[in-house]
Amino acid sequence: MNGMECSKSSLPISPQTFSKRLPLKKIALLGAAHIHTPGFVKKLVARPDYHIAGVWDHDADRALHNSEQLGCHVISGVQELLKIEGLEAVIVCAETDRHEELIEQVAKARKHCFAEKPLGMGKADSERMQKALEDAGVLFQTGYFNRSKAAYRKIKELIDAGSFGAISRIRLNNCHSGLQRNIFEGWEWLTDMKQSGVGAFGDLGTHVLDLLLWFMGDLDSVTATLNQPMGRYPGCDENGEAILRFKSGVIASIAAGWLDLAQPMTAQVSGTKAHAYVAQDELYLVGDEIPNADGQSPYTDLPENLPHAFDLFLDAVQSGNGANLVSPKEAAYRSTVMEAIYQAAETRQWVSVEPYS
Repeated sequence: MNGMECSKSSLPISPQTFSKRLPLKKIALLGAAHIHTPGFVKKLVARPDYHIAGVWDHDADRALHNSEQLGCHVISGVQELLKIEGLEAVIVCAETDRHEELIEQVAKARKHCFAEKPLGMGKADSERMQKALEDAGVLFQTGYFNRSKAAYRKIKELIDAGSFGAISRIRLNNCHSGLQRNIFEGWEWLTDMKQSGVGAFGDLGTHVLDLLLWFMGDLDSVTATLNQPMGRYPGCDENGEAILRFKSGVIASIAAGWLDLAQPMTAQVSGTKAHAYVAQDELYLVGDEIPNADGQSPYTDLPENLPHAFDLFLDAVQSGNGANLVSPKEAAYRSTVMEAIYQAAETRQWVSVEPYS
């Protein structure tokens, strides 16, 4: 073990035992600013098939804290980290405005990359990162975890099969009460639009935007309104609603914010042949042509839940199979559409968006 590497103790399975089935992969943390970093750190520590090779962050205190949590050394520079012998993958949890500089170096070094959402500040930087990652031919993933949930996987399956008939509307929600609970203390950069690119709507809305664009690919235009009922962080929206119009005629809306005390329903899809809604991750389905879809009790003929998006990435690096990962192109398109939504809110107009292709 060289001076830039680290060992882990108290693993549920020793690396020596586990490596008989899967080789240890070297991975490193490149930036630790995101509020989800602690959860990712816990997941990394729990993986006996991974060897944590180091941590870098421009904030020395943050780098030291996370190195202590992971039991590894702080690395003094990005290039030094990327040149660690045998390093195969990195986790980018830096501020969003730092993504492009970091991810371009990761791609040039040809390291597999997990980058926390959103990929970029908007269309331009996201598409440059997309190209760099695609040219490098590395595995990529971002934190859109809803795709793994059985209820949403079933909805996509039914949409793709035409089981809803002509879809008239889709509504998706992703809200919590983070502002009331002061969850951004210590993570204030997420409320600074110059660093994050988005406020509450973009932070949480990107998850349901991902679902919507996963369901439907023929987006035409968007409009939105954003609000600051509490005015906690100057210039940062706290909730909002967007309407998205598709070339097929589907009208969709998404709601997101940091103010809601409860969120009983997260998804609704209405069509001429079927209707579905999701409450507490349970799918309720009505459809004359769908067996056992009575709408009164949770629908049970579901695909399996997949692992969390982060675990999917770790599994993909081990297997080399990225079938269930979000592609760089998909991630870049979500940033493109979110930028258009914010432009629409600012101008109070509809903004056209090129459909995904």
